[in-house]
Amino acid sequence: MTDKEAPLVTGLLLAAGGGRRLGGRPKALLRHRGRPLVEYAVAVLRAAGCTRVHVVLGAQAAAVRDQAELGDCVLVENPDWADGMGTSLRAGLDSLAGTGARAALVSLVDQPGIGPEAVARVLAGYQDEASLVSAAYDGVRGHPVLFGAAHWAGIAATATGDRGARAYLKAHEAAIGLVECGDVARPYDIDTEADLTHLE
Repeated sequence: MTDKEAPLVTGLLLAAGGGRRLGGRPKALLRHRGRPLVEYAVAVLRAAGCTRVHVVLGAQAAAVRDQAELGDCVLVENPDWADGMGTSLRAGLDSLAGTGARAALVSLVDQPGIGPEAVARVLAGYQDEASLVSAAYDGVRGHPVLFGAAHWAGIAATATGDRGARAYLKAHEAAIGLVECGDVARPYDIDTEADLTHLE
């Protein structure tokens, strides 16, 4: 695919976590609707309109590759995944260099309550490389988030630990376009054993 044919917005799925509070079970391999959670999350991005998807893997990456059908996704391995989500965000943004992407739509593997409708709303907020768009739930900013390419270097410079892009977004709050998604999605995380009740 040449740069001229490349989609302007690439889906970027962060799926590297080791599930520390889940007894060390990687979140990507949890089962949801009969398939690994990472596979489900990729399908959501595709159904929302992301024709190109990069997936950042970390914990048990080889097992994820073996067990999940990820088709033509670009798989990015983050050897520093244990240092937090910030490293995965940086690895994912780095993987977009030279692809022709003008924005990244970032979603998290452990939020299966956020489906294609919400993702499509955020995707529709893309205007240009300066775009900064976030889903909101009852007015509170959440995921997914769309980062125009003009923001990538700044995000990478501030993405540390498990905070991801939080510091960057706080510093640029006035520029964020909030898209209400509370009517079509539930932004819970799968973090603990109790949260597994959300999986089907």
